[in-house]
Amino acid sequence: MADLRSEARDWIADHWDPNRTLGEWWDELARAGWAFPHWPTGHGGRGLTREDARVVNEELAAAQAVAPPGGLGQMMGGPVTIDFGDDDQQDRWLMALASGQEGWCQLFSEPGAGSDLASVQTRAIRDGDVWIVNGQKVWTSGATSATRGMLVARTNLDAPKHRGITYFIIDMDQPGVEVRPLKQMNGGATFNEVFFTDAVVPHDCILGGVDTGWQVAVATLAYERQGLGSRGAAGGIVAGTPGAKAGHLDVPMSELIERARADRAAMERGQAARSPKSVIALAREQGKNQDPVIRQGLADLYVFAEVQRYTSLRARAAVQQGRQPGPEVSIAKLAASEQARRARDLSMRILGAHGTLMSPDAPNDGTFSQLALSVHGSSIAGGTDEIQRNIIGERVLGLPKEPQVDRDVAFKDLDVGTRSRGS
Repeated sequence: MADLRSEARDWIADHWDPNRTLGEWWDELARAGWAFPHWPTGHGGRGLTREDARVVNEELAAAQAVAPPGGLGQMMGGPVTIDFGDDDQQDRWLMALASGQEGWCQLFSEPGAGSDLASVQTRAIRDGDVWIVNGQKVWTSGATSATRGMLVARTNLDAPKHRGITYFIIDMDQPGVEVRPLKQMNGGATFNEVFFTDAVVPHDCILGGVDTGWQVAVATLAYERQGLGSRGAAGGIVAGTPGAKAGHLDVPMSELIERARADRAAMERGQAARSPKSVIALAREQGKNQDPVIRQGLADLYVFAEVQRYTSLRARAAVQQGRQPGPEVSIAKLAASEQARRARDLSMRILGAHGTLMSPDAPNDGTFSQLALSVHGSSIAGGTDEIQRNIIGERVLGLPKEPQVDRDVAFKDLDVGTRSRGS
């Protein structure tokens, strides 16, 4: 470990230069294998462990260097391509992700298939060497700037719903793909609807085989929950959205760093609002820290956050030992959502009527009010709280699965989501 740390430190010292463009830096990181050290050698990594990757990230942070690209493609797409992709697919996609040339989005949820993802109705029909895709996805983050999408689509109506799904990596930049941003109540528009009208995806862009994409989707969701439930940050300075479509790759890093610092400060304020330390400080500022009911709430929030932190550490340790993400990530993800809700409720009780304000002259610049409007999404993104509880009940507590009377019924014979039987 000491030798690895020394090697990474020396390499960063020799190559880090903020006057270079972001694309040049990310490309050099990937070619040297320091972008994602736990990925295969020659594909942006060195075949090391996740613990080794943490050491490299620490050295990037110590040098105040820009971190490797981070996004859904890097968090989920790369790992599932390593797990399920063939050599050609790894050659095509991993280096593009590791060097930030591509950013991916996740095309899973539909208006009639959210928690019950296996009920997806977006259809893909084979036509020679390509598949023709028609349907709709929703709640898709990053679709406006994504190069490709991780798509689950129905390819067999005669098979039961879990066994007639195929997992595609689809090109988002084509006439048959329409992206419509969704305005959120907190003022943002980070989610999108995506409509497919005779969109085309080559046959060689399938991960896991035809009609067997469910296991790939489950693995993707596990990596997503691991990322959402983890409290660890990427090493170094996060600057720019992955993918040439985002328009950051040709910009000098010195310019991006200044933008990133402002963005990161705003993001950290939002994240900090969920922490016991911030809520305790708010109680002091508002003169409520001696209120016995508020004090009890603060103690409850602190204890819950500490338990969550240890659970996240267990999940991280499991991954570092080379094990697939397990039920610990569901527990951590569920706990993160619950902690955010507790912080929201307690901060609103502390603020009282001031909690309705979101202007610069509001308490804490309206940060806690922004939290109150944003926290609902944490119970949905990456799998709803109800789904996490099902996973925990079955895999941790050993409870029987919920009855699934439709598990062996052909999809064409089911009434699911927005679909009527026979349609």
